[in-house]
Amino acid sequence: MKNLQVNGERLWDTIMETAKFGGTEKGGVCRLTLSDTDRQVRDWLARECESAGCTVSIDEMGSIFARRPGKVDTLPPIAIGSHLDTQPTGGKFDGIAGVLSGLEVLRTLNEAGHTTSAPLELIDWTNEEGSRFTPPMLASGVFSGVFEHDFAYASEDRDGKKFEAELARIGYRGERKCPDHKLGAYFELHIEQGPVLEKEGILIGAVTGMQGQKWYEITVTGQDAHAGTTPMPARHDAMVACARMVESIQAIALNHAPLAVATVGHVVVKPNSRNVVPGSVFFTVDLRHPDEDVLLQIDRELREMVDATARDSGVEARLVNNWNVTPMEFDRECINHVRSAAEKLGYSHRDIISGAGHDAVYVARVAPTGMIFIPCENGISHNELENTKPEFIAAGASVLLHAILACDEARNKTTR
Repeated sequence: MKNLQVNGERLWDTIMETAKFGGTEKGGVCRLTLSDTDRQVRDWLARECESAGCTVSIDEMGSIFARRPGKVDTLPPIAIGSHLDTQPTGGKFDGIAGVLSGLEVLRTLNEAGHTTSAPLELIDWTNEEGSRFTPPMLASGVFSGVFEHDFAYASEDRDGKKFEAELARIGYRGERKCPDHKLGAYFELHIEQGPVLEKEGILIGAVTGMQGQKWYEITVTGQDAHAGTTPMPARHDAMVACARMVESIQAIALNHAPLAVATVGHVVVKPNSRNVVPGSVFFTVDLRHPDEDVLLQIDRELREMVDATARDSGVEARLVNNWNVTPMEFDRECINHVRSAAEKLGYSHRDIISGAGHDAVYVARVAPTGMIFIPCENGISHNELENTKPEFIAAGASVLLHAILACDEARNKTTR
């Protein structure tokens, strides 16, 4: 199996085919969790996995598990996973490149007539993005014991539609319990979503871990007032206070440069009328840093700043920290399998920390986990311009294939 390679052309064609499910005029993809287009691509994946000889099952969180039998089918499966959902203006590769690279691995092994000792399992995790239902990585979080089942089912989108109801509506509320089995190991391929690999001319990133994240929702409450008759000193303008907070959030991150990042990505102004002083503003904050102590310091600075700004602006502010991820290190053996696979295939590689959250960060709590990054054009992601090259996808999928084979061989030796 030393020289085995995936079919890169077939893999690229498969990615382009699935990009039609929710494809946008600008060449991106809008495939929100539990939408009709999400159902369509799920149906497509299930059919393709069955055609590849897998047994397909759906768990109660809607995640798809496609199992390829092993020689010792009682062993915990080596899993390959990622997600099919996208951002509202997402690209063709975020998430689905990992799922379809996994599918290509299964197809390649079928054509080679090779059966692994442990079964293999391709997984599509529901609601990785969190763009419709919060928090992100919801299904992998329930699988890993981070979230309670009922908490996930009660999650609502902005229109008040519940996760559980939408899961049932598209026919993907499965009967399989979540979780109901252990994973022997887990690998996930992903575009980097950053500029490092492309900038350095390196083909493969062996991901050693992920930085910590904190999400907040902040509601600033002032007083609605007439725009023409309310003197400036008498105003309690929630939008002005919000603007000051946003600028301060930027400053806090810059004070902890270069590793800290902070983003205000969603803002709702009320009453949202051009001739009314805003009485209420809701906005979100995303903070990230690879060091937990620094992340906690940034958290303290954020809370103190929000309180002080609200007080000085004559408004009230309510801050809710609604999601946290501690920095995570991946399994050393899985990381070494990725490095060794890249070296065996002659691909340049480097260790790298993930700045983005992935399902792997939760799965790593319950199974040995490794990730593979491939370059993406200009580091752009969560954007319709997101792009990579066919040869990058093919190289990443071949590394994925050999990392899995090496993992299977190593685990087979320990179980003899």
